Amino acid sequence: MNALNTFEVAPARPVLGVLWMILAGLCFVAVTAAVKSMGNAMPAPQSAFLRYLLGLVFLLPVVPAFRQMHLAPRDWGLFGVRGLFHAFGVMLWFYAMTRIPLAEVTAMGYLTPVGIALGAALFLGERLRLRRIAAIAAAILGALIILRPGLREVSPGHLAMVLNAVFFSGSYLIAKRMTGVVPPSVVVGMLSIFVTLGLAPFAFVVWVPVTWAEVAWLAMVACFATAGHYAMTMAFASAPISVTQPVTALQLVWAVALGALFFAEPVDLYVIMGGGVIVGAVIFIALREQAMARAEGRALKARPPEV
Repeated sequence: MNALNTFEVAPARPVLGVLWMILAGLCFVAVTAAVKSMGNAMPAPQSAFLRYLLGLVFLLPVVPAFRQMHLAPRDWGLFGVRGLFHAFGVMLWFYAMTRIPLAEVTAMGYLTPVGIALGAALFLGERLRLRRIAAIAAAILGALIILRPGLREVSPGHLAMVLNAVFFSGSYLIAKRMTGVVPPSVVVGMLSIFVTLGLAPFAFVVWVPVTWAEVAWLAMVACFATAGHYAMTMAFASAPISVTQPVTALQLVWAVALGALFFAEPVDLYVIMGGGVIVGAVIFIALREQAMARAEGRALKARPPEV
């Protein structure tokens, strides 16, 4: 028997995938709650820098892969640009957390996947089909429902989250390109290193004395963020995206509940409605991407072999 035939595709386990995605969502909401609890005693660039600096300890398992990689100068440049994009996005996110309610940060955070879908069409040559255009338009409508420009003041925190989506979209588009060059673990590791380096000068400019309690909070943020990304990866490995992606909508529910119960933030029906529209658009885009990938896979299998 051919050795290649001894490997079988792991069967889908939808219940396990949903449980992993629920855990991922809880971890990410815990990150936002921990940052919210810290308040604005520490400047956003400094908080972001310390969070990533403390998170470097999680890179230790990736060190062997780092030793084996050989990157071209262009690859180093792309990692550097991604680090800057992500650094700006992280600073904007930390800033928004101290300016607007938890639910609004969470809801507007769903704009990033929409930006990725649009950027993939503009910069990576992916086809922008009518259904994807409709989903992107729906997501923009959802953001307008949350912001309600002209009906209320759009705060700097809201603008920060819009720019956050732009910078994060650029970061993840570069990551999508680099996953074909190096292993995913290296992509994640290089992000942590370059984001830490990118945040350092901004943090030192606004540096204020740090207490051990604040260090402990940021260490907890790093732990929850790492655990969330691991759980999300396990969810994708356990079940199709059509099963796991809808579960991400629960993050908005938990964010609204946390904001109301622990931070005395009023429940804004416009935020829930606009966030629901954005989440629906994100889920639709994800499901369409999966359907297209399956169709392309079937087309490749049906193609006659070349002589």
